[in-house]
Amino acid sequence: MTAAVTAPHAGAPRRASAAVLKAEFRIFRREPGALFWIMLFPTILLVVLGSIPSFRETDAGLGGIRLVDAYVPVTVLLSLIMAGLQAMPPLITGYRERGILRRMSATPVRPSAVLGAQMGIHGAAALVSALLSLAVGRLVFDVPLPRQAFGYVLALLLAIACGLALGALVSALARTTKAATAIGSAVFFPSMFSAGVWLPVQAMPDALARIVELAPLGAAAQALGEAAGGDWPSFSHLGVLVLWAVALSAGAARWFRWE
Repeated sequence: MTAAVTAPHAGAPRRASAAVLKAEFRIFRREPGALFWIMLFPTILLVVLGSIPSFRETDAGLGGIRLVDAYVPVTVLLSLIMAGLQAMPPLITGYRERGILRRMSATPVRPSAVLGAQMGIHGAAALVSALLSLAVGRLVFDVPLPRQAFGYVLALLLAIACGLALGALVSALARTTKAATAIGSAVFFPSMFSAGVWLPVQAMPDALARIVELAPLGAAAQALGEAAGGDWPSFSHLGVLVLWAVALSAGAARWFRWE
């Protein structure tokens, strides 16, 4: 008798999580701004940069590769930066400001379901953007596909986890949309620098590169570059990504507030 009564309740959080994911996916599809900045802008930036003649010439300072070759991993990382720091935090804090999260707290929905749905949707968009950048780089600029495919996929998934966990932490800490935008912007530019948007990590001075490699996106840029060149990503870079993903996710779950 007890099992018959509790069984329906045991599946309530799971059904609630699935409902949240389905609803959030429908909302995300109707956001042309998020779709553009996450899925299209990085590839457009790659096309613009690749159209510069000097970017298509080999550079000894980059180990004999071209700048356009080095910028494919950068545009891959740019998509998850846009997803994690510019798109996701204002959305979640907007729900908090409008009382949507407070109403959710009276349902079987858990904080992990809210954050997990957003991370899953934005992560999928970042992954599509990454595939688009790789395809355009190969077809338009003859950039070789990653020679160590499994290592590249692993590094990419860990990088996406780090970027979105960082966005989840910002979403958990910020009480208002303005605060989320301000915090996200403050973290956005250092993240772009460490990812190599302005200067590829391979071209940085050794001392600066070693510091940048301790940041999640700096480690991701190095890991992706290594896999693209045919080497298995360094376990030190993968370890940095794992540590950051775990720490940021734990912080987001710990400090998340419904209101």
